[in-house]
Amino acid sequence: MNAYRQPEDRLGMVPTQGGGKRRPVAVVIGSGFGGLAAAIRLSVKGYDVKVLEKLDAPGGRAYVFKQQGFTFDAGPTIITAPFLLEELWQMCGKKFADDIDLRRMDPFYRIRFSDGTWFDYSADHAKMCAQIAKFSAADIAGYERFLQDAELCRKLGFEGLGSIAFDTLSDLIKAIPSFARMGAWKSIHSLVAKHIRHEKLRIVMSFHPLLIGGNPFSVTCAYALINSLEREWGVHSAMGGTGAIVQGLVGLLAERGVQVRLNAPVTQINIDNQRAMGVTLNNGEFIAADIVVSNADTAWTYKHLVAPQHRRHWSDRKIDNGRYSMGLFVWYFGTSVQYPDVPHHMMVLGPRYKELLQDIFKRHKLADDFSLYLHRPTATDPSLAPAGCDTFYALSPVPHLDSGTDWLAHTERYRLAIAQALEQSVLPGLQKNLVTSRVMTPLDFQERLWSFKGAGFGLEPLLLQSAWFRPHNRSEDVAGLYMVGAGTHPGAGVPGVLMSAKALETVVPDAHAFSS
Repeated sequence: MNAYRQPEDRLGMVPTQGGGKRRPVAVVIGSGFGGLAAAIRLSVKGYDVKVLEKLDAPGGRAYVFKQQGFTFDAGPTIITAPFLLEELWQMCGKKFADDIDLRRMDPFYRIRFSDGTWFDYSADHAKMCAQIAKFSAADIAGYERFLQDAELCRKLGFEGLGSIAFDTLSDLIKAIPSFARMGAWKSIHSLVAKHIRHEKLRIVMSFHPLLIGGNPFSVTCAYALINSLEREWGVHSAMGGTGAIVQGLVGLLAERGVQVRLNAPVTQINIDNQRAMGVTLNNGEFIAADIVVSNADTAWTYKHLVAPQHRRHWSDRKIDNGRYSMGLFVWYFGTSVQYPDVPHHMMVLGPRYKELLQDIFKRHKLADDFSLYLHRPTATDPSLAPAGCDTFYALSPVPHLDSGTDWLAHTERYRLAIAQALEQSVLPGLQKNLVTSRVMTPLDFQERLWSFKGAGFGLEPLLLQSAWFRPHNRSEDVAGLYMVGAGTHPGAGVPGVLMSAKALETVVPDAHAFSS
């Protein structure tokens, strides 16, 4: 069975079951991790699911680029909490490990400072203590106290609240004791600083929110749960790249008779009597639905797909005034040689840290310096590049489009600066060994992925933009409209968007409620 449908294919009439009962139709806008997970869960619940994807391949931010024999995961590369994926396979009567070869990383990351020192971050307690001792043995005891706080955040924040939809004010009220126990009003950097004195170690233990679009000096310390989640379940990468997991999810849907229709951008959610009735594509085609689930960027969904008269809560003013995550400059490149000293995941930090984050998140100013996440998947899976070559991407957090940066004019200058910095630090001879190259900027995120302000992760995960304060999984404005993905609860990152599909399941009507 072909898992994809092109735009010329019509979706046809709603199928019926025995006795003339029809299955309710659920249209899912977007085929990122959140949309695919939601589609599986809705299909299992008895919905006739239609997945509509703007791009020419599934995955959304987890799209895959291929050029000149190199394979590039466009976005997510780090898999934590693999049990959330295993659960989807189990729901379909399958075994995750039969389809996906997941490899545990050791170390999880290398954090390299601008002076050439580095920290190898892992779940091995003895190794972590040895790494800490390289910088400050006196901070080992504080690290162990921090781990206790991080574990509390995981149990209360992830396990306790992650799949609760925060649909009503009472959901928030019930969660207040957990927020209080976590001290959620504090930033994660301040939580780390309470226990650890050495500045480099403070960075090592608090950088994680940058992986989901947050400034460690502003984001709630509840996100210390990431440290504990990684320690408990590990950091993994999939053989074949993250795209192999996307293909696996699409395959699960195909076996359930659900196809992903490609090149099918949704340009309007049709609403009648304040209820979602279906969607309209850019070619004018209307597709009727009983419910609509948007895995598109939440701010974009409300601002551009829902007419203003239907948005009392998510008005243009409220959307515009939100505090959004940083933008991303991502340089994908392949080399004719291999760099075996570079691990799978590396943070290559620049000379400034807090000040650079201020430029990115507060001042919305594109600085001359930068810090990078350097991804070398061929460290684990050489098949992602031609023989003897390496595949990379270098991701630089940058301001979103409120900075006013003319990316058409600045892209090559910025890419060259990154290339020179990497050549002088961890990739000697890079520019003469360069084989292939492509770039994504915040402008591409806006135009290609329809990400509001070109932000990489939707709203920044601040306390007052989290849980009940984040766009709800069940729309506050339109009946029959639901949200999954980074822009809704619980937030960005692969575990977050997979959990959003679990939260969705708690507020979507049972399929039999639509029986006629």
